[in-house]
Amino acid sequence: MSKRELKKYLNGLNKEQLEEQFSELYDKFPEVKKYYDFVFNPKEDKLIAEAKAKISNEYFPIKTRRAKLRRSTAQKYIKQFLLLGVEPYGVLDVMLFTIETAQKYSAKREMYYASFYKSMQNSFEQAVKYAIETGIVYDFKDRIAAIYKEVIRQKWENRFEFERVIEQLEFEV
Repeated sequence: MSKRELKKYLNGLNKEQLEEQFSELYDKFPEVKKYYDFVFNPKEDKLIAEAKAKISNEYFPIKTRRAKLRRSTAQKYIKQFLLLGVEPYGVLDVMLFTIETAQKYSAKREMYYASFYKSMQNSFEQAVKYAIETGIVYDFKDRIAAIYKEVIRQKWENRFEFERVIEQLEFEV
């Protein structure tokens, strides 16, 4: 169904029928419920705190002994925040928090997986790109620089790729 056909269909419904349609969507699809909950009561701080707790649990689990190290958990929250329209400061905060948490983990345990370093590099590139696009890179320059310095300190195998990303920035690290 095209957007035009949808508009035509919705215009043909009376107020009660529209309310019924939205109620069904709200009850049937968790994404719709989450969207309207956010629109009418945007508790961004609560969502960000929940995301940080889940991300932290990936590296430093509370209930189990083994860390899962899944970058996809953070990516899921970031994608959701972008869809909901969470303020850029909150989105970038979660992006950087993910990398910082991974760095804390790798500082305690040496990582032997190239995929770990590559995924953190992808996260870093995504965060820097987002910071530049939204114009908030200078507000987060200290955290971005700290992440880069920690990569150098820990001698990550792809530290030169991080350096390439840092060179895109207009400030000194």
